[in-house]
Formats: sequence, C-alpha cells, structure tokens
Amino acid sequence: MSSSVERKRIRKSPAARRAEIVAQAASIALSEGLECITLRRIGEDLDVRPGLVSHYFPSAEELVAEAFGSAAAAELDAVLPEGGADTSAVERLAGFLARASGPAWDGISRLWLNARHLSRYRDSLRVRVEAQEADWRRRLTGLLAEGVERGEFPSGEPEVVALQILVVLDGLGANAGADVESLPVEVARMAFRVAESQLGLREGALDS
Repeated sequence: MSSSVERKRIRKSPAARRAEIVAQAASIALSEGLECITLRRIGEDLDVRPGLVSHYFPSAEELVAEAFGSAAAAELDAVLPEGGADTSAVERLAGFLARASGPAWDGISRLWLNARHLSRYRDSLRVRVEAQEADWRRRLTGLLAEGVERGEFPSGEPEVVALQILVVLDGLGANAGADVESLPVEVARMAFRVAESQLGLREGALDS
C-alpha cells in the first residue's frame, strides 16, 4: 500500500467557484489595480489551473469588468446601504458623507480612477462603470428625495444635488491622489458644505 496520499481537492459548485474567482480579482483590483488581473494570476492565487478560470471568464477583460463591478457594488452597500427607513435621512446622509470622505474611501477612490481611465479602451469595463455610476446616483437620489418628502431637507432637487455631491467626492479623490487625510479640513469637508447649502440645512448640520 502506498504511503503517499493524494491531496483531495474540494469540488465547488459552479456558482461558488465563480464567486471565488470574482472575489479574488476584486481584491487584486483594490490592492494593486485592475491592470494586475490576469487569468494566470487568479489561477495561481487560487491554486487552480488557468483553464478553470477561463471556463468562467474566457477573457481577462470580462473578469476585470466583473471585478470592478463587484468591488464598486460592495462599496456602495457599505457606504450607503439600501433601506434604513427607521433612521432619519439627515443621519443617513451624514453617515454616507463621513464614510465617503474618510481614509477607508481611499482604496475605492483609486479603483474608480483606475477604472475610468481603462474604460476608455475596454468596452466591457466601460459598460460596468456606467452601470455603477447610475446605481450610485439612483441610491443617493432616493435618499435625498426621501428627505425632501419628509421635510428633513427644506429645499433642493434630489437628482441635481446627488450629482453635485458625487462630483465633489470624485474631484476630491482625483485632486488629492485619493488621500483625503492630506487635504485641509475646509477642502475635505466640501461635500458636506455643498449638501447643506443645496438642501437648505444650516452649516455643520451634517458634520455629526
């Protein structure tokens, strides 16, 4: 009887294996950049044959797009969760701005800059970037519309204000090299001041 025992591989369901591949690609995207995602790299990281990765994603371009979409969607859920009707719109907006302006935002901010640059040359990625931009606008607009309906925000057009806030956050990330801690306080809090001004709130109302 042979003393050697062949290591058994755990056979995963197609859905579980695909999710594992996307999760690993998203992790690389956040830590190293979308350019570092290759089918071979994912195979090595997961200790599987590259052919298995290509079974789910025939091209690296498709995997890059999926990795970005997964990371951006997860970040949206983290900084601006769906629902929350039991919490005031003011509190939820303040929480969103705090999370989207803090150090934890740096990684996703770099990823957005990376994705927008590469999307000029990659059609699949451009489609995912546009879809994620729409999702972020939709969710923030919904929160602002709810606040206006409840009378928590005295004024403001939700869709317009949502765009203004997101443009400021994008601009801060781009101009600061995605390092919000390096900015003067007056600059770092620009998204707060814009939101307060456009929604008819007193200055500082969203700082808490």
